[in-house]
Amino acid sequence: MSRLPPTLHRRLIALTLLLLALIGLSLAWRWGPLEAWLEPARAAHLLRGWGDVAGPGLAALGLALGLVLAVPLSVLTLLSMMALGPWWGSACIVAAALLAASISQTLGRRLGHQLLLRWAGPKVLRVSESLAARGLWAVVTLRLLPIAPFAVVNMVVGTTHLRRRDMLLGTLIGMTPLTVAMAVFTDWFVGRLGR
Repeated sequence: MSRLPPTLHRRLIALTLLLLALIGLSLAWRWGPLEAWLEPARAAHLLRGWGDVAGPGLAALGLALGLVLAVPLSVLTLLSMMALGPWWGSACIVAAALLAASISQTLGRRLGHQLLLRWAGPKVLRVSESLAARGLWAVVTLRLLPIAPFAVVNMVVGTTHLRRRDMLLGTLIGMTPLTVAMAVFTDWFVGRLGR
């Protein structure tokens, strides 16, 4: 393995620090001091306010920012449904996830793709190329079986050979069943409470 040129070395450090920060943020949102920001009533009120001011578009942008900052997708999905209703909330979270996936994948591509090509070695390159060959279905599988925080997966995928189209379409296909199921049950649950 050859020594990295200074530019790639800086990218490796930046990518590593960014991934560690996202993992740390994800843990802090779930079990740490940032968890208070996700208190359901408070977060739902904030999202509802954004939706009232500028419609669901601003709420989707806020959700996308949260996803890029490693707020857990499942938490934001529930919050969006609480704040905007099950169907508008579903539409907003899917739009937010697509935007966040694109942003995070771009960050991963800018910081890590050249590193992967130059430094990873033939086995890692074969895995990356295999992932790209299975593109759409690989992303669908990642979305159906979440193995890591949404933002981290998106950044790591950005370092691979996977195309953006496969990333976005796979995210849409993979997220839709669970999101629709959550919307149906949220709608049913709220209807039962209203009786």
